[in-house]
Amino acid sequence: MTDIVEAVGRGQVSEVRSALAGLDEPARRALGDDLLAEVRRRQGAWWSRREAGALAVAAVGTLSTPTKVAALLGRRGVWLSAVDAAPVVGAARDRGVTWLAEVAYKLTDRLPRDRMVAGWRFVAGLLLAEKAPPPTGDDFVRGWAASQGWPDRHGAHPSVVDRLRADPFLDDLLPRLFEVDGVGIELSRGADALPRALAGLVAEGRLDRAAVLDGVVARLLRGDRPVALRPFLALHDLLAPTRDEVAARSGAYLRLLADGPGSVARVAQRTLREAGDAVEPEALCEAARTVLTRPEKALVRAQLSWLDRLARQQPQRAAQIGAVLAVAADHPAAELGDRALALARRHGHHPVAAVATVAEPGDDLPPPSPVPAAPPPIDDVDEMVEEVAAALRDGWPTAVLERVVDALVRLGTRHRDRLAAALAPVLRREGVGEHDHIWANFDPPTQVNRLLLAGAGIGDATRRRDEWASALTAGHSGPAPTASGRPAPMWLYRLRLAEIGQRLDGRDDPGLLSAPTSSTGAIEPVALYERLVALGDRPYWQWDYGQALLRLPHVVDEPLAARAEALGTPAGVELAAWLRDGILPTPSQEVVTVGRDQGYARCSWLPERRRLVALTPPADVDDRFGLFTVTPPAIGRHMFPCADLWPAVLPGRRGVVAAHVLPALAEATQQDIAGRGVVLPALAECTGAGGPALDLALAYGLCARHEADRVAALDALLILAAAGDLDAPGVGGHLGVLGAQGQVILTRAVTPLRDAIAAGARLSVWRLLASALPPLLAAPTPPRGTPDLLTLAAETATGVRLDVPGLADVVARGGGSRLVTEARRLAGALGRA
Repeated sequence: MTDIVEAVGRGQVSEVRSALAGLDEPARRALGDDLLAEVRRRQGAWWSRREAGALAVAAVGTLSTPTKVAALLGRRGVWLSAVDAAPVVGAARDRGVTWLAEVAYKLTDRLPRDRMVAGWRFVAGLLLAEKAPPPTGDDFVRGWAASQGWPDRHGAHPSVVDRLRADPFLDDLLPRLFEVDGVGIELSRGADALPRALAGLVAEGRLDRAAVLDGVVARLLRGDRPVALRPFLALHDLLAPTRDEVAARSGAYLRLLADGPGSVARVAQRTLREAGDAVEPEALCEAARTVLTRPEKALVRAQLSWLDRLARQQPQRAAQIGAVLAVAADHPAAELGDRALALARRHGHHPVAAVATVAEPGDDLPPPSPVPAAPPPIDDVDEMVEEVAAALRDGWPTAVLERVVDALVRLGTRHRDRLAAALAPVLRREGVGEHDHIWANFDPPTQVNRLLLAGAGIGDATRRRDEWASALTAGHSGPAPTASGRPAPMWLYRLRLAEIGQRLDGRDDPGLLSAPTSSTGAIEPVALYERLVALGDRPYWQWDYGQALLRLPHVVDEPLAARAEALGTPAGVELAAWLRDGILPTPSQEVVTVGRDQGYARCSWLPERRRLVALTPPADVDDRFGLFTVTPPAIGRHMFPCADLWPAVLPGRRGVVAAHVLPALAEATQQDIAGRGVVLPALAECTGAGGPALDLALAYGLCARHEADRVAALDALLILAAAGDLDAPGVGGHLGVLGAQGQVILTRAVTPLRDAIAAGARLSVWRLLASALPPLLAAPTPPRGTPDLLTLAAETATGVRLDVPGLADVVARGGGSRLVTEARRLAGALGRA
């Protein structure tokens, strides 16, 4: 039987099936026990396609229930992608089991989304072999949708319409295609192939046209991410609804016009307009009141044109329509407001002019909220296990990571057995395992996972100790960490966590000296002094204490320094020196522009240049570790994850940390990567001068592709403005240069800046724009978005006059372009300031 288990490990599918054929039922059950033991022994390992296939054959051929089979194949390390179901079905037939469909249903319930989509063909193969109806759960439907573009089991690529026409699951799963959130992402992988196939089957009469059109409209009403709605919009256009079909659904189309995402609203607008009188004028005017307040300028412009035409076609309703047109008079896009007002007057509506009020100069922001204290230490094993379980699901923000590793050191050296017993099931359930990739050595969450495995007594302890010892040796005596190209904050995390790994072998550890007392990562000097008192004569850990000192505020405290020196310990003497001298250097910042790395010179999808900041420490400072030295990397060099953890390394040096994270932020903005803006509010809540690095980081953040990252930049801007720490002209100057050089998409900055005005940062935005506009106006062709910034500047320029070089030259050009119109508007506002 050992031979069969070994054959499973080697991925020998046919050998496993042949060996099983000669076993009776008791022998199969005994082999099943051996198989489970082998899987447990390989905890954390990955089962490749061939290994997973052999494992599936062995599981069906030896385990006693479908529940056990599904539990085994549903383990995180078992990847069912490209596993052929046919040998598994054959093994079931050899044994005479009849519950393969139940295995498929249980796998559908058990597998997370990504693995259900990847393993869909295997699960579907089991169902087809049993002639069982498909499950209609969300993830199975996603897998079905994704599979339409895959080659069949023989490697052929039948057309999507032929595949769908013959698909036994089509009638059961098609209604769910319009109900499952996010399924459109799977549909969009093959361009418009699936929408075209569905439209073709509607034209053939294979699918009911009304049902499909109703499904599309219902999906659009339900909403989803724009990319997920795109294939449904394509299907809608391919169906080309008739006037009668639109009239029957006019209420739904009006709702889509008023409240749908921009792309959906445009399709609804076009469909209604092309259908002529399919919608009642009163209903259209009611929806138009909402449409005219939307931010999408193209949508509003088209609606104004439609209402203008309707007023001319139906003069008896002109005054009523004119009143609707006047709704857009206050639209944020000034040129649309002017046009709306002119059309309203043309059609007989004369709104009463509002009395202009002059805004008081200055920002109107609430005072900054105090930075929250760090959460209290974890003193209970059960609480720690709950925190770990949540972090494994939701991620490792700084406060959670620091709190968990501190608790691991204390509880893991005081209640070792109890912690291991409580932690191990959670780690196994979440599939936490060792990772051999080189990046894992520099990824803090992965390193924390290794510490947790050590605390739970799982995996190869000797190998982990060797890795930690090797890392610490490199930190003590190796070359400068930055010589590897990895940022210094990442190295410091690696060394601290390796040191913590070595501490887990100790007894009654008092905990980390570097545990933050503030949510920013900072430590109160008194708290560190008290920890040294508790430590007494025991030795301290180098990287832990070094990080603790880096987290102290940069203030001189002679009384506390004297108390620390009186402790008579090396750590006390070092703290005293730190409190007296504030020994952290202040590096100089230089804005530089880098190009593509030599190996990526011809990669046209990469930007040609990137504006970054170089850090240089004072000449008399030996910055061997590289915390205060930054050499900006060329475009194309690998950026490292978890930069959101770096502010806690130097919470009193905003500008230094900003220079370290700037390459990752710039890459995210220029290459449309999501999720990196979260570091900006963390930086804003820290202390210390920001300088050009922080200003440039905010400029990139305002132009990020993803809304969540732009909102993070807005939050950071407001935090800094409220605290009086925002260098608005500095941010604006960088924004203008980036926009003029085409390094960012300038239009993305308009919404967060408008939101900043609404939040009360009117003067800060005006000072930012007054510095951003000159390089934009001086560009040979001012980039898209420049007129929008001129509009914002005109709205915020009341009360404080600032010069805008180049504005008069644009006004002097004359003409009716939007750029000149908005420049003229700003010049008028400055004349009244």
